[in-house]
Amino acid sequence: MPEATHVASGKVREIYALGERELLLVASDRISTFDVVLPTEIPDKGRVLTGLSAFWFARTGDIVGNHLLAVRPDGRSLECRRLRMLPVEFVVRGYLAGSGWVEYRDTAAICGHRLPPGLVESERLPEPILTPATKAMEGHDLNITEAEAEELCGGGAYTAARAAALALYRFAADRAYDSGLILADTKFELGLDEAGVVTLGDEALTPDSSRFWPADDYAPGRTQASFDKQYVRDWCLATGWDRTAPGPALPDDVVAGTRARYVEAFERITGIAFERYVDDPQVVLCA
Repeated sequence: MPEATHVASGKVREIYALGERELLLVASDRISTFDVVLPTEIPDKGRVLTGLSAFWFARTGDIVGNHLLAVRPDGRSLECRRLRMLPVEFVVRGYLAGSGWVEYRDTAAICGHRLPPGLVESERLPEPILTPATKAMEGHDLNITEAEAEELCGGGAYTAARAAALALYRFAADRAYDSGLILADTKFELGLDEAGVVTLGDEALTPDSSRFWPADDYAPGRTQASFDKQYVRDWCLATGWDRTAPGPALPDDVVAGTRARYVEAFERITGIAFERYVDDPQVVLCA
């Protein structure tokens, strides 16, 4: 790409500059668990992340603007506006799962939110809550309180981003439920555009950034089947891996099972056959 200059690598994405005002985000097929990139890739994973992000960007612009400019024909690259990213992740939880469940079990609260006593794993919360986290280029993100997040972001930006994140979650949760999925929790990254307006960036509502459960199998009080990376996490932990680099190589059946879960999530959410998207990525932008 002679027009692009490589500027950064993330766990999954390669980031290129397209001049001074635009970026190209290329989603690889890498997969990470517990913040460690595994040596085995998942075929088409990057296309699923790109296609789903573009699908949601195209449908949530009336809630909050986003950085999307175009989807490239490879189906894994997004041309985007540059943003000045806020220094926290906006995690919205509608159900008690993952690290939220662990913290609630120990303290009856999550990131400073006091919750009713007696809730069980995977239970739906009375209202969605926002539980911000710091961004870590290496190692684990750290949960923080909303007061701490507001101090990091600035009051006006945090208030606008908080409202956008909660509205995005509610919209997506309703849409996902209509597709037979529960959106248990998700994280958003937001920034400021050239005019200082809060804008949605990075990816949105993908199996990498969200916890999707099949609604017809949902039962509180236990861990749920999911379309996120939990399948890979469970396999990795079963090997006795200590969650430090290097991670274990994945066997063929785990690779195939993980790819199938990502593709199924794409098709259930969008209502579009994945092969159709591969042939014509623009299809996810159509209402």
